Amino acid sequence: MTAISEAALQPLLQAVVDPGSSRPLGEAKAVKSVKVTGSDVAIAVELAYPAASQHAALTAALVAAAKTLSGVGNVSVAITTNVVAHAVQRGVQLLPGVKNIIAVASGKGGVGKSTTAANLALALRAEGARVGVLDADIYGPSQPLMLGVSGRPESADGKTMEPHMAHGLQLNSIGFLVDDDQAMIWRGPMATQALEQLLRQTNWQDLDYLVIDLPPGTGDIQLTLSQRVPVTGAVIVTTPQDIALIDAKKGLRMFEKVGIPILGIVENMAVHICSNCGHAEHIFGAEGGGKMAAQYGTELLASLPLAMSIRAQADSGTPTVAAEPDGEVAAIYKALARKVAAKIAAQGKDYSSKFPTISISKNS
Repeated sequence: MTAISEAALQPLLQAVVDPGSSRPLGEAKAVKSVKVTGSDVAIAVELAYPAASQHAALTAALVAAAKTLSGVGNVSVAITTNVVAHAVQRGVQLLPGVKNIIAVASGKGGVGKSTTAANLALALRAEGARVGVLDADIYGPSQPLMLGVSGRPESADGKTMEPHMAHGLQLNSIGFLVDDDQAMIWRGPMATQALEQLLRQTNWQDLDYLVIDLPPGTGDIQLTLSQRVPVTGAVIVTTPQDIALIDAKKGLRMFEKVGIPILGIVENMAVHICSNCGHAEHIFGAEGGGKMAAQYGTELLASLPLAMSIRAQADSGTPTVAAEPDGEVAAIYKALARKVAAKIAAQGKDYSSKFPTISISKNS
């Protein structure tokens, strides 16, 4: 019997396509080790993004690839995840306790941006990541209601805040610091200062991703975020409607101008399915998000239906991914999360932590 060698197995395993990123494992340098003991093979794979729901399929593909080599017996596969910090805008320092920041933005209100942010965060967590949410909509915070949390944040030192926990997510919002019916009658500088305090005075704990739910538009808060906050990438949320797309394009161009990568577009309310007869109707138009993605050279990451359940679950404090984790809509959000995380993983890494700190002192 011909002896099995690692050298013979490697090209077979490297050619296996990762279902999350659609890239061969060899291209991502994901196959970390192959050990051969007689006819038994042990494979270690390390993914750079969370994809727990895809581990079974990837394992099956690796086993099948290994067994195409004559003489291979038992094949064991160990898949781990290692999310690292990726490059951000030039001159902006990373946030302590946070590896990557994902901005979720829209040009106008009412397109489902906050619902997308909450479900994206929950989906990233479901796939195996440590995730936080910052509600940066100073004038209209909605994440406390959507994630079913209330009350003032705790503070051990009177200077910093501990994030609330909601469905396994770390969360902070101006909504925890003001009454529900209190209007935030603040000019731009006050609002941006509040955003920076929420961001930097929250004790985020070892997050792989912090999802920031931005207010709609391209005003002071978005500009502050792009200039002072280390953003890894942005997700643009829109509906297929022309009037929403006009404003979404402005948001996309703003991020492009300040050097923040566009991860892709999420199209909400793409189609309505009648709960009584099953008739499908494109109430807000069709394929608008896809056309916008093609126009700007980015990807349509997901198309979400106009469904009463999405609205009702968000209003009840348990968004869809938490309420129906195995449901059809949750599967769309999880696919969205894997695409976003895989796109981040393909970007340049942050190496600032590798450089030594240089201090200059004057001897007396």
